Amino acid sequence: MAKGLVTIFGGSGFIGRYATRALVAKGYRVRVAVRRPHLAGEVRLAGAPGLVDIVQANVRNRASIDAAIDGANAVINLVGILYEKGAQSFEATQLEGAVNVAEACAAAGIEKLVHVSAIGADAEANADYAETKGKAEAAIRDLVPSSVILRPSIVFGPEDEFFNRFAAMTAHPIASILPFLPAIGGGKTKVQPVYAGDVASALVQAISSEESAGKTYELGGPSTYTFAELYQYICETVHRKRYPLPMPFSLAKPMGLTFGALYHYVWPLSSGILGAPPITGNQVELLKQDNVVSDGALTLADLGVEQLETIEAIVPSYLYRFRPYGQYAQKNQNA
Repeated sequence: MAKGLVTIFGGSGFIGRYATRALVAKGYRVRVAVRRPHLAGEVRLAGAPGLVDIVQANVRNRASIDAAIDGANAVINLVGILYEKGAQSFEATQLEGAVNVAEACAAAGIEKLVHVSAIGADAEANADYAETKGKAEAAIRDLVPSSVILRPSIVFGPEDEFFNRFAAMTAHPIASILPFLPAIGGGKTKVQPVYAGDVASALVQAISSEESAGKTYELGGPSTYTFAELYQYICETVHRKRYPLPMPFSLAKPMGLTFGALYHYVWPLSSGILGAPPITGNQVELLKQDNVVSDGALTLADLGVEQLETIEAIVPSYLYRFRPYGQYAQKNQNA
């Protein structure tokens, strides 16, 4: 017998696929609410027929939210963006969308709402990304006081946009001529990468535990690294010799603002052909602060998730494809 129905907004994304599998494994039925159901078929494989359903919903459309949570016992909101494109702005998606979900839960009497935010969320932040995350947290708590807020650091796993992205940069043909990786702020910013599977375990615990109600947890992995250290680790893993190129914030910020504006307003015309911007002004601003679990914060351990995966155990299993001669080649960092 299923324990209940959980609706996950953004459930077909990176973290959502892990969360869906983890919830099904614990006996829950899952309703995956996404903007484009026809592109989310893979997530249906997370469970036996009847355990995972896919519905259309947009957090900017209240009617679709109401339909998606109808009959649900709990709701998880994973919707977030790394950069703005077209109608997908930080304000509309991370603030207004999050408030819409919380208002719908309050109206439906759903007290178990888990909202995934981010370490560094702050209503007074200079970066729009962190500001909208912080404002959303405050609004959600007002609307659903029993809501659980999870703030992960950088999340890693085979589909991540961090290790894969920088590994791809090392393998780019230009990198063989200019063997550098941009180290904004000197690469001194600290991060605490956390495995997507551990975040999924935290989501299950937040749904299952009554003790988590009304609390905020910061999710970080077992080790802290600077960006420069991660660059070095990525290069060693893919067997390529690349060097950090220090870039001061004063230079990176105008570059980021330019790229961010271009991708925000030109993207609808390019149909996404350009992919993700290399850097945005928001990302530069975020790099001015360490992205690690703060002192005194509730953590994964407080949710009962203690055996955490390391980047050393997981990352090589999916970065080998960026090596010059494949998975079984001898290490040669001259490429």
